[in-house]
Amino acid sequence: MTDTTIQNLQSRDPFADDNEGGGSQDGHIHIRIQQRNGRKTLTTVQGIRPDYDLKKIVKACKKEFACNGTVVEHPEYGEVIQLQGDQRQHISQFLKKVGLAREDQLKVHGF
Repeated sequence: MTDTTIQNLQSRDPFADDNEGGGSQDGHIHIRIQQRNGRKTLTTVQGIRPDYDLKKIVKACKKEFACNGTVVEHPEYGEVIQLQGDQRQHISQFLKKVGLAREDQLKVHGF
């Protein structure tokens, strides 16, 4: 039996982060929640194509969700949107409504 007939030669770490390409290279928009202190949380949105103006998206989200937000520069992921509070469902519905993403492009992470 040769190596070309064996399919499982490539080992894959099941616990590795699924965004090894970083940014929008894998074509997905990742929506995550991060715990701050106490009950405070932060929602991050990463992977929106760079040809969109993220500051205008944040401005619309702040008005729609009644929360604060900003765009930060991450060394690995590029520009990332940060919103105060647990806005995972709101931002995923918003991105679908305005046509920035399809359902199969969104990945919502968190507890």
